[in-house]
Amino acid sequence: MATDKKKTLVVVVGPTAVGKTATAIFLAQHFATEVLSADSRQFYREMSIGTAKPDSDELKAAVHHFIDSHSIEEEYSAGDYERDALGLLSELFRKHDVVIAVGGSGLFVRALTEGLDDLPKAPDGVRERLNEQFRREGLAPLKQRLLEVDPAYYEVADVDNPQRVIRALEVYEATGNPIMSYYQKNAVRERAFDVVTVGLNMDRGELYDRINLRVDRMLEAGLQEEVRSLSEFRNKPALLTVGYAEMFDYFDGKISLEEAVDKIKQNSRRYAKRQITWFKKYGNTTWFEPQELDSIVQFVADKLKA
Repeated sequence: MATDKKKTLVVVVGPTAVGKTATAIFLAQHFATEVLSADSRQFYREMSIGTAKPDSDELKAAVHHFIDSHSIEEEYSAGDYERDALGLLSELFRKHDVVIAVGGSGLFVRALTEGLDDLPKAPDGVRERLNEQFRREGLAPLKQRLLEVDPAYYEVADVDNPQRVIRALEVYEATGNPIMSYYQKNAVRERAFDVVTVGLNMDRGELYDRINLRVDRMLEAGLQEEVRSLSEFRNKPALLTVGYAEMFDYFDGKISLEEAVDKIKQNSRRYAKRQITWFKKYGNTTWFEPQELDSIVQFVADKLKA
């Protein structure tokens, strides 16, 4: 390969439970390279069952980075990830022409491939007030407010994640402008590597069946015990997410176990729909079904030759 040719980051994206991990490993093995996780919850070593981390066999099948790299006790933002992942990529590209990234967290994928927008800082007290409203009234009124002031962001964001909702409302209260206006106007930051984005999707009914089955398997694997073990950290942003928030509501006696499981499935399906919307909206993504591995490899190989 010519020395002046850019290195390539192949990014595998798509909704939860679609099969991103298996595809990323297949590509890593084919191109004899390594995998970066861009999943905002798989960084945390204490969160395994509810985040559907790669299992031990999958981790042996290809070298993974940013899996179990941090403790839930640490705050780790998309900006932190952008800095650390770019630093690691500069090292990996010394020995590989291609590196694979994989994840369904749109904000973290965007941080890696395009850079984060310089969002305005809210005045002191705004975040505290919004957090207090969340603690007092729950997420529903904050989501309703976000829908009113920024319907475009509401359509694509993970609005069941309080951190995302509160940050968007902070920006609106600080500037009077919706957060989506900053995403739309900020220029993509130049990267020293090419980006090829592979999107995975499938029939909606089949995907939802896979999500429901995954949740059942999480319960069988000990999701309740994992969530209970994290009770002291329950207000950490990573634990205010699907699979954990519903279980805490069950532990608090707000809902039954059956209701908690139904809510996890429902919220996971809703999240999957928003992930698809996000990745169709952002980035130059070429879509495949997860079983089309040969076509995916050929697509990537053609991009590398271009």
